[in-house]
Amino acid sequence: MSQAEISKETQADEAHNFAAYKAVEAALKPYIDSAKTGDGALTRTAFFDHAHIVGSVQGEFYNMSADEFKGAVTEGGPAPEVQHHIAWIDISGPAAAAKVEFIHWGGLRFTDYFVLYQHDGEWKISGKVYDSHSNN
Repeated sequence: MSQAEISKETQADEAHNFAAYKAVEAALKPYIDSAKTGDGALTRTAFFDHAHIVGSVQGEFYNMSADEFKGAVTEGGPAPEVQHHIAWIDISGPAAAAKVEFIHWGGLRFTDYFVLYQHDGEWKISGKVYDSHSNN
């Protein structure tokens, strides 16, 4: 393989990897936006039907389905001051993991870890574990 062919292949791989990263980022967007709006229905669109959420808030353990989490986001209401940062995204084929940090969501800081999967060309969250950084 010539240097030019290797360079073209590398560029194609990089473009594909960048596109996959942006697709996972877009899959997380409804979840991230729902933190600000308190829209549980919006957050629900980011999850597979089977998705599971586990974590704790102020020392209380939560083990929820995606539908239960939808209700918790709605009940928590809007957090207009919330800020987020996607710390990392790691992708291997149709599987991905992501870490997102939030501050000022319901007065707390959260670290969320997501497992995502791409099915029929669409990325969705399969599971989430989190830490609320308070009394855990």
